[in-house]
Amino acid sequence: MKKFQFSLNTVLHYKEQVLEALRGEHAAILARVREQEARLEAVQAEYRDYNEEFCRRKAEGLTILDAMTYENGLRVLERRIAQETDALHRLQREEEAKRAEVIEAKKDTRSLELLREKKLDAYRKAEAKAAELLIEEFVSNSASGSKRAAS
Repeated sequence: MKKFQFSLNTVLHYKEQVLEALRGEHAAILARVREQEARLEAVQAEYRDYNEEFCRRKAEGLTILDAMTYENGLRVLERRIAQETDALHRLQREEEAKRAEVIEAKKDTRSLELLREKKLDAYRKAEAKAAELLIEEFVSNSASGSKRAAS
């Protein structure tokens, strides 16, 4: 019997390449999300430190000009936190969309792999049946040949 050949092999390889590319893109977006989370956390830490310094200085006593400077600095940091949070949310949405693409590509690839396995299983069963028939024919021929020789 001829060697097993899956007719959709090129499509399967293409889908696997697409899946790998999407996985790479997803990994890159995840890395950007982690970087953005680190930036947001750094700005939040800066805000906390600056606010603690402001509270400490208020307790010690400070001028109105210094208090206004601290308050303006805190407002600037609050805006940066909002900007970094927005950027993080955008990246998270992008990551979710890319994850959905990866899942869809996995489904496509998996369906082709299952089809290939099914076709390979059918091929093996047909091959086993053909081998069985060949053996039966051989046994039958050798049995009839030995009967002729005995007569």
